[in-house]
Amino acid sequence: MNGPGPVGLLGGTFDPIHHAHLRLAHEAQAACGLDHVRFVPSATPPHRGTPGATAEQRLAMVELAIADHPGFFADRRELDRSQPSYTIHTLESLRTELGADRPICLLLGADAFRLLETWHRWRDLFAAAHLVVAHRPGFDPLPDTPALVDEYRRRRIDDPSALARQPAGCLLPLAITPLDISASAIRAERMAGGSPCYLLPDSVLGYIESHHLYRSVAGG
Repeated sequence: MNGPGPVGLLGGTFDPIHHAHLRLAHEAQAACGLDHVRFVPSATPPHRGTPGATAEQRLAMVELAIADHPGFFADRRELDRSQPSYTIHTLESLRTELGADRPICLLLGADAFRLLETWHRWRDLFAAAHLVVAHRPGFDPLPDTPALVDEYRRRRIDDPSALARQPAGCLLPLAITPLDISASAIRAERMAGGSPCYLLPDSVLGYIESHHLYRSVAGG
């Protein structure tokens, strides 16, 4: 896993993981020349309610979803923490593991990026990793708040190959295929008695059904 290329990190609750998560990782890996992408389920997400599935169940669904994808790996480091899952702690842990010179790319969607100032130690993220901000084609993910706008304009690059030239500090907007899929909609469909087939891998849907997940009130 420790090849010469940049490492991608995609964190989230993954409650459950679905095709939009996988497509983001796939397109970022191809566009940015990522050696691999690590999917990091959060154990105690600080910005939302209690997940509808346990941490181990969500990890199991990630492992099923990526089983046939070379270059995708599940990373359980946040599940082994008792404290809330702050991204900066995960990046610092990964940086210690990979060394000071290895490029790390934090993958996130435009909606999450616009809320970056609400994240714990958000400015430190740029010292720990590059940010790759996935967005719909034709829509610039320019944030609203002055401090984040300043970081966006100062750090923005448009050449993905530049990510390999330094370990952290750049911000790359990346237009990807828009897939309007959300975990909350999947949970709601299950709650309503429907089937979210075709929104997530069959292996994950089978796991959800066999474990009777999302049939009671789930977290937000």
